[in-house]
Amino acid sequence: MTRADQSVAGVPALRISIIVPVLNEAEGVAAALGALQPLRGRGHEVIVVDGGSSDATVALARPLADQVLSAPRGRAAQMNAGAQSARGDALLFLHADTRLPADADVPVAKALAQRAWGRFDVRIDSPHPALAVVGSMMNLRSRLTGIATGDQAMFARRTAFAAAGGFPELALMEDIALSAKLGRGGRPACLRETVVTSGRRWERHGVFATILLMWRLRLMYWLGADPGRLARLYERRA
Repeated sequence: MTRADQSVAGVPALRISIIVPVLNEAEGVAAALGALQPLRGRGHEVIVVDGGSSDATVALARPLADQVLSAPRGRAAQMNAGAQSARGDALLFLHADTRLPADADVPVAKALAQRAWGRFDVRIDSPHPALAVVGSMMNLRSRLTGIATGDQAMFARRTAFAAAGGFPELALMEDIALSAKLGRGGRPACLRETVVTSGRRWERHGVFATILLMWRLRLMYWLGADPGRLARLYERRA
């Protein structure tokens, strides 16, 4: 019997579907999915959803996932497609450059016994001292506001995700929009267990310039700016 079928410290365990949206991730997809194999071995499911890669991402992913799907490009559309095909009781949305704790299923099961949704704390993998502060501030802000980001590996009971209508298919900020919808049913479980996400997008164009850009985009979103316009601003720096 796998751990997904057993209870954890008296809490009925859930089968978790881990949904990974990808686009041209051949360089790192094998390592990312390789890190999830112990969870697959305990009965959980890994679903990769490709948004139209032109490299070897799909071929590399197939032996390391339970399902490899294709969907229109865009994280929201890709993650919704994965959720529709998922067989688990819980859904966990994982960026390809983010690593879960080895026993992520245990805190997720415990959290979802009490709450409908949640997220992990995040640490940014970078030697730059400012990014340690950024990660800590992301976690604190999330606890105060009840808003989670994709870097924090959001998870939800499948029923709660469906009741919220899934990710709004926005070009950017889909994670914030989903948090607001899920939050109508209660605050998230904010786990102290930590996921580690790559610092590459901050480092590529300068840490402080990228921090300022993200603050600007978030403010514009809350002021009602079109997410498509925000995505274009973001992609110019991607």
